[in-house]
Amino acid sequence: MGSPERPDVAAMRAYADELREMFTQLQDKGLELHTKAKAVQATETSRDGLVSVTVGARGELIRLDLDPRIYRRPDARALADTIAETARRAAETARERVIEIFEPVIPADHFRAHLDGDVETVLARLADGMGGGR
Repeated sequence: MGSPERPDVAAMRAYADELREMFTQLQDKGLELHTKAKAVQATETSRDGLVSVTVGARGELIRLDLDPRIYRRPDARALADTIAETARRAAETARERVIEIFEPVIPADHFRAHLDGDVETVLARLADGMGGGR
């Protein structure tokens, strides 16, 4: 059993084996997964059905469609808010699809933390995996 000063060596070895397996799978499947992830597109439509936004894997705008009925109620602020909210939902959908693509080799919660730039969570998971905790 490990102590706070000295992590459990067996747990560290098991985690190292897990990381090695993950790395091997990434080497074997990485290019294919990367190609699939780059091709991801997500389309969302606003709640009122007047705005449709398509984004790529990184949330970049690919297409914006506006129903001509938007001119019946000329409210630029409301339209801008609708476009922004619809684009956010499309970007989140695309992000989740990318996470699903990589899930066979990278656990979704780990990948999410990396995408979010959540260094604290990434390091905490690494420490926990090595049996050291925080």
